[in-house]
Amino acid sequence: MPRTAGNARLKAARQHAGYASQQAFVDALTAAAPAIGLRNMQVSARQVRRWESASPPWPRADHQRLLTHVLQLPMEQLGFTPPWSDQAAPATSGTMSPPTSTPIQVPGAALPLPKAAAAVQPPTVGADFAAINAAHRRLYFSVQPAQLHPTVLEHTRLGTQLLAETTGVPRRILATALAESLLLVGRIEFFDLRQPEEADATYVRALQAAGEADDPLLGSAILAHAAFIPGWDNRRDEAAERMRAARTYARRGPASAEFWAWLDAVEAECETLCGHPREALRLISHGESVLAEGNENASPEWFNWFSPVSLAAFKGNTQLKAGQPAQAKATLQQVLSALGDSNAKQRSVILGDLAAVEVAQGHPEEACAYAEQALDQLAVTWYATGMDRINEVRRSLQRWSDHECVQRLDDRLYGWQTTLSALQR
Repeated sequence: MPRTAGNARLKAARQHAGYASQQAFVDALTAAAPAIGLRNMQVSARQVRRWESASPPWPRADHQRLLTHVLQLPMEQLGFTPPWSDQAAPATSGTMSPPTSTPIQVPGAALPLPKAAAAVQPPTVGADFAAINAAHRRLYFSVQPAQLHPTVLEHTRLGTQLLAETTGVPRRILATALAESLLLVGRIEFFDLRQPEEADATYVRALQAAGEADDPLLGSAILAHAAFIPGWDNRRDEAAERMRAARTYARRGPASAEFWAWLDAVEAECETLCGHPREALRLISHGESVLAEGNENASPEWFNWFSPVSLAAFKGNTQLKAGQPAQAKATLQQVLSALGDSNAKQRSVILGDLAAVEVAQGHPEEACAYAEQALDQLAVTWYATGMDRINEVRRSLQRWSDHECVQRLDDRLYGWQTTLSALQR
């Protein structure tokens, strides 16, 4: 059997650009990343070898930007095949294309979306696809993320394939529903599974689908969610840039008062995490005023993750970070009372914040009690964000590590069930 030449297109483009070795190409990509806004990105020689193999994977969004920037060629001309394509682009004229039934390995594939030559699907396809979205929205609050994520992800693959068989208004409806579904995938990846890189790539796909649908409000929601990623990584300038874009799209909406208040809450959380809680409190105060004034615009059906109670939850956490534990405790207790059992995931976060308040006030027994309640909730519905809160509380309890209540909390934290949950989910 003759040995395959691998991805000859990429190799030829690399050599034509003056990079004789794979390592030289790696160095060039790493050096070019900051010029296009990709800070702290490094490309490994192993990654380049995979790209130049006989079956190269479809690169993630940031890598696509790098490759096309450095080599000045579109992805398909570099020997890569979009996951939604029915036919694989041959790496060299002497090799066979893989069969169309080859499973797609990269879920976070990005541009471009497939175009349709003819309308194969019925006009109801977009509405039918969106009806499944509505079920997924409700399931998100109770189903384990490791179970829901592959289901919603497969749903987005279906939607992407259907775009190739849809035109006109049905295509626009379908693109809107696809953007919403991709947004949910990104939310699960970031908040539930702690996969920020995967979520960032998913948000790129979601934004493109929203652009295909020309839905600026959905685009604003995607951009605001994307702002959490640099915000939680203390990259304030990047988070602020994404929030400016989100607000620009929201002005084209039109956005409801609740949506504007949510944007304030998102920016407030980013400011808090980047060490600016006073600015965060100002934003939350503005959000409260926006909610009080209201406006004539209704929120879309997919906007189901925010309410005045959610804004108060943001406020309580920010008050805590601003050194106001007494105010934070009062706010968070009101939130916990109003929340009830309606949002199990948010409940674990609020219990974790209340535990942190008790630590700040020097009350280890009360802090451990709240933390154990949060663990009870996480045993029912896992939420990585809630677990992060509890881990932060335990670290802050270290000076009381010899207390019985802290050791009891350790028994819960490092029990078989909790440890396995953290590793598997």
